[in-house]
Formats: sequence, structure tokens, C-alpha cells
Amino acid sequence: MRKLFRSLLLPVLALCLASLPAQARAFRTVVIDPGHGGHDKGGQWGMVYEKHLALDTATRLENELKKRGFRTVMTRRSDYFISLPERVRIASRYSDAIFVAIHYNYTWKQDVSGLETYFCSPQSQPLASYVHSGIMGKVRALNRGVKFARFYVIRNTTCPSILVECGFVSNDGERSRMKSAWYRQSLAEGIAEGIVRFRKAG
Repeated sequence: MRKLFRSLLLPVLALCLASLPAQARAFRTVVIDPGHGGHDKGGQWGMVYEKHLALDTATRLENELKKRGFRTVMTRRSDYFISLPERVRIASRYSDAIFVAIHYNYTWKQDVSGLETYFCSPQSQPLASYVHSGIMGKVRALNRGVKFARFYVIRNTTCPSILVECGFVSNDGERSRMKSAWYRQSLAEGIAEGIVRFRKAG
């Protein structure tokens, strides 16, 4: 009877462990992915390019995370192109990591503005929520919420992964703010604080 109980209990325990929320997974590495780069400018308005904004914000985020004791990995450190599969491969090298992609938004509708954070898998939703709360607490902007999407980099990474849209290059007001260092620094601090809260939640 005891053997039968064990044989029934072990699969149930395995299922329960597999379904534990992502925040229970220990991690100390943050893979930071500045969107676009090189010939891929991303969103653009005049001489304001998403690729430059994303890299600067990502570099500031790295500095904030290092202050908080995290190990950081940047998918790119300067203005060069890196493919989406390569970004995923970089993330897959680390078993104790989360993945944070940094982007700025664009649309032909110039009145559209706000911040939004995307996730693809259930394990990534809590991370997206903490980070989004962090950035909304740092800058005054329209809250476009935490959303599900199947962007390549967050769909194909196996660790908790999110994509943060830090404002619309196509919106006059947000473009003016994102050109200022204080705005990008505030976003970096908000993302970092969200990551800290995500880890503490475990």
C-alpha cells in the first residue's frame, strides 16, 4: 500500500513543482536586450532613433542592476545589428537568468502615447507586472498596461522574459522627454526596482 501511495504521490509532486510560479525560481543574472541596432533603426522620427534610445536605457539599467548585486549580460553594447535568434541564444546560455528587452514604440497615429510591458508565457507575467509597476512609479505617462504578445525574443526564450516599451517616438511629448537623460534614467531605475521586487517575491 505504501509503495502504491508513493507511486501515485511522486508524479503529483513533480507536477506541482513544475507549476510553481516563476518568481520562485532563483536567479542572479539579467540578460538585457537593447532592441534593434546597426542598419535596423527601429522607430524613427527625424534624427531620433529607437536603437539609440534603447541602448542608452539598457546601459543605464545595467548600471542600476549592478548596484543591486545582479550579474548582467548585454546582447549588444554598441550600435551594431544582432539577429533575433542570436539574442535568444545569448539568453539560453544562462540557467539562472531572466530576460529584459528594451524598446521604444512607434505608430503613425501621433497622438498615441504611453508605456506598456509585454510577456508571452505565464511564468513571465509576474515579472512584467512588477517591472511595469516600477516604471509607472517613476515617470508620468499613460499606463497602457501589461499585455500578452508573441514577439520573437520573449516567445523563444525559456527563462522569464519581458519586453518593455518605454514610450512612443512618434508622439511629440514623449519624444521630447525620451531625448532627456533624466527620463531614460528614471525608466532604468523603475525597471531595476521591478526586477528586485520580482526576486523578493520568490
